[in-house]
Amino acid sequence: MKVIKNVKFFIASIMLLSILTITTNSLADENALELQKVSDNVYALVGKRGPMTEKDLGTNATFGVVITRDSVVLIDPGASFKGAQRIHAAIKSITDKPVKLVINTGSEDHRWLGNGYFKQQGAKIIAATAAVENQKERSNDLHNRLDFLIKEDGAKGTQAVYADETFAANKEIVIGGTTLQLMFIGPAYTPGDTMVWLPKQHILFAGNVITVERIPAVGSMSKTAGWIKAFEHIAAHKPTHIIPGHGHVTDIKQARADTLNYLLDLRKGIMELIDNGGTLDEVSKVDQSKFKKLIGYEMLKGRNANQVFQELEWE
Repeated sequence: MKVIKNVKFFIASIMLLSILTITTNSLADENALELQKVSDNVYALVGKRGPMTEKDLGTNATFGVVITRDSVVLIDPGASFKGAQRIHAAIKSITDKPVKLVINTGSEDHRWLGNGYFKQQGAKIIAATAAVENQKERSNDLHNRLDFLIKEDGAKGTQAVYADETFAANKEIVIGGTTLQLMFIGPAYTPGDTMVWLPKQHILFAGNVITVERIPAVGSMSKTAGWIKAFEHIAAHKPTHIIPGHGHVTDIKQARADTLNYLLDLRKGIMELIDNGGTLDEVSKVDQSKFKKLIGYEMLKGRNANQVFQELEWE
């Protein structure tokens, strides 16, 4: 009887834990933000892993929340003004403290186009110098993309608002008694990629350097060699929890499986193709099927192969 009671208690505990990591809305709506509690003061807001649409308003990514003694630090504000409002509403469901600092981890739209909303709320914006430079270069293209994906009404109010403070390499911030270390590790997915480390808790906010549950997207500005090298920094810190740029809170094992191993395999396959005299028109011959379980596989495998081929031609 004692064993049975223990088993029942174990099952009940697991069920309760599962419930605590999921908001009620996310059970019914894939476009809602799912709230994952990482520690007493750290949360992840997990958006859907599929493409951006007018229903998600540019919240189809993962965002980080750190609650300090007197305020909130937000890691990445979403891809639109209205998306940032949705993120703020999720934050308000867990704390009434104001968002005083927003950190941009890169130049992807999810990482900075919501800056304007939080700027209006009185937040300070900080980003790596390289990230801001790339944001400025891409601003028009990203706004046009936003109008197409979430439509004019969804993109309403979204403006290019850049960081109040920039840094060239690494930077340590102490806010509300909480220490955050900003680590510039770009170029990787984008030229300005940055990770945020909580040294006392061994929690890492990885931005787009880590994607889990969905296939990584290799862009025209991506440098996969630098992206792979970034994992050396991650492994050296030995994080207990990783908040990725896309997907649920994870660990180094899954990060390796879904991001690092994909990049390594794709680069190896493309290099073998090039060494054998293959051309860009033949990249479809490179087998990526071991990663077909990842969301977005069919949509991104061809584009990723094209981008890596062009990158390796010039390495």
